[in-house]
Amino acid sequence: MFFPESLCFLAATASAAAEPFPPWAWVIFGVFIVTMLALDLGVFHKQDRPVPFKDAVFWSVAWIALAGAAFGGIWAWHGGEKAQLFSAGYLLELALSIDNLFVFIIIFTFFKIPEKYQHRVLFWGIIGAVVFRALFIFGGVALVEKFEWVLWIFGAFLIFTGIKLFLPAREEAKDLSGNIIVRCATKLGRFSPELHGHDFFFRKNGLLYASPLFLALIVIELSDVLFAVDSVPAVLGVLPNDGSISAEEKMFLAFTSNIFAILGLRSFFFALSGFMKMLRFLHYGLGVVLVFIGVKLILAELPGAWEFHFEIWQSLTVLAVVFAVSILLSVIFPKKD
Repeated sequence: MFFPESLCFLAATASAAAEPFPPWAWVIFGVFIVTMLALDLGVFHKQDRPVPFKDAVFWSVAWIALAGAAFGGIWAWHGGEKAQLFSAGYLLELALSIDNLFVFIIIFTFFKIPEKYQHRVLFWGIIGAVVFRALFIFGGVALVEKFEWVLWIFGAFLIFTGIKLFLPAREEAKDLSGNIIVRCATKLGRFSPELHGHDFFFRKNGLLYASPLFLALIVIELSDVLFAVDSVPAVLGVLPNDGSISAEEKMFLAFTSNIFAILGLRSFFFALSGFMKMLRFLHYGLGVVLVFIGVKLILAELPGAWEFHFEIWQSLTVLAVVFAVSILLSVIFPKKD
């Protein structure tokens, strides 16, 4: 991660005794989220059209730059350790999100969603993702603060998930008609097999119907809940649990790093959709990282002489190296077919 040169001088003037992440910081971040989402759908993507590759790359870089600016602001006002924690959370969530983009491709393909409507579905999916991540992160931090033994469960779950990524037959099912989410939704609601422009709902013969866009949105939203089950324990796992930062700081760092990665997810989807199959070793890298975080969580909770501690810069280095190696190997050894 990086931060703009213009922010460097602020580090010298920031007060060391300042309250960490005061309420106004939450307000500013909330206003930022609402403003960016409003600009996204209300200004930059008012018309239904496929997102050009050039635009997708521009916005991908822009979101990385905004995350870099946030990194710089945290460093300037709250020191390098908290900035590195933000950076680790962002890098981890970004890698997990990119790996999950494969699922979006399968969903859009199955429901035959035209490219010009895909951004609209992802936009509303992102809003749901922000809400769900907030619930998961705030609830997860509160749970860990009250019951520290929960970290053992998080650690074991991350190890299990990481090992699963190394197992064969990881291909996702292309036919979602038997998916429990799709079956339940179609039984409970009235869905039309045909699109009705970009509308999620429309009336036909006096009856209200949901279009395939809405069904795709439901599947994406509930899929993100499953993603959060993996990513939130992983992000919380890179935050220290030795009392060096408060629960409120953990919530702020975990939430902001997650949301910056999620808000840039749509741009990454359209920029990388043609290249994601080339990243054949990324999920192996994710497996290594999840096992690493899980083992680190469990070792850190062992009593007495077995107490184990990783500095944040060491964890950040492991994340960066593993992801870089997995991407490099994907480029050097592409799929034969």
